Amino acid sequence: MPVLNRWWIAVAGVCLQMALGSAYAWSVFRIPLSKEFGWSISQVTSTFLISWFFLGVAAFIGGLWMKSRHPRVVAMTAGLLWGGGVFLASFSAHKLWWLYLTYGVIGGIGLGMGYVVPITVLVKWFPDRRGFITGLAVAGFGTGALFSAPAAGWLIRHVGLMPTFAYLGAAYGIIAIASASFMQFPPEGWVPEGWTPTAKHLSQRSDRDYTLGEALGTWQWWAICLLMSVNTMSGLSIISQASPILQEMGKASAETAAFLVGIVAIFNGVGRIFWSWVSDLTSRKIAFFLMYLVEVILFWTYHSIDSLPLLAGATFLVAMCYGGAYGITPAFAADFFGPREVGSIFGLMMLPWAFAAAAGPYEFARLREVNGNYTQALYLIAGVMTVALILPVLIHPPQGRKRGDERPTGAGLEAEAISPE
Repeated sequence: MPVLNRWWIAVAGVCLQMALGSAYAWSVFRIPLSKEFGWSISQVTSTFLISWFFLGVAAFIGGLWMKSRHPRVVAMTAGLLWGGGVFLASFSAHKLWWLYLTYGVIGGIGLGMGYVVPITVLVKWFPDRRGFITGLAVAGFGTGALFSAPAAGWLIRHVGLMPTFAYLGAAYGIIAIASASFMQFPPEGWVPEGWTPTAKHLSQRSDRDYTLGEALGTWQWWAICLLMSVNTMSGLSIISQASPILQEMGKASAETAAFLVGIVAIFNGVGRIFWSWVSDLTSRKIAFFLMYLVEVILFWTYHSIDSLPLLAGATFLVAMCYGGAYGITPAFAADFFGPREVGSIFGLMMLPWAFAAAAGPYEFARLREVNGNYTQALYLIAGVMTVALILPVLIHPPQGRKRGDERPTGAGLEAEAISPE
């Protein structure tokens, strides 16, 4: 396959992620479902939580499956499950369990299996731009709702609630499967023409490819999990409560808060590209440290902001840092453990992420309910992130070649590429 086609693969990867990231538009269905079928807000919201839980579980499954199957097969299956799950949800009228099974379980499995494919494929095609390219891919996931939310709202008004699921499911499936057809790995040992890794690249990367079992045996794998989970817990706590925060602390109207929450989604996507770009210029650990430092300052001072413009600006920065971890972490995993099994290695990292994504916002909301304000919750997050600042300082690539290895692969090939011999 011609090397230039890697950019078409990148475009297809972004399109695939946008089709999957349409799941962020779930809030559009909350009120219509409650009104039409009498389901409570918590019952409707549980559909989203179920799909997100299965996303975390299925990401690992998708990563493992790519070890034995072509990534195109995994991605197409994921697109079929996601689109099919949403389509089948159109038959869930007065059947909440069917909505949970179709949109939540089937759709969630498709989300997770598909999420890891573009990331795994693109880190292999872009060893020269790992941070930027993974940031670009996950930015597609973060901004998917920018298109699907307005489309869902228009369809609900013009064709009805249940048919909307059918139309959207068909559209998601077609876009995802078409994009998935471009997913493929480069030839073994391939590097971009004219590119050789510099000493800076090699200092940030391991000297060989690790298997999943070997990666789990290193403290670095757990440290990266903790880095992403702490960032998710912190950022998602604010994002999940952005509208009431802006109304209570910034005295914004409901309409203004809703508009600002839309901008928060944009900054979420922008942060995934921006911080990934920073990590390519500096290093993954420096980018994570700077990102954490910004969040520490924000969380220690957030409770005292009473100006709506300043509060909105601080919330946008939190969203940028929250999104940034999703751009940096896949590149971090590829750097530290090699690109060969990054799908399963990064996929398994999504499991602790799923628990952090649920526990953080839940505790944040509980403390707000108990105390009547967000101050204690914000201080708790600020304290945790202050302690966690030590993680990016301490972390470094695992080193040491496995006994019996005679031939460098993956990260080792990069080292060989600049060998003076």
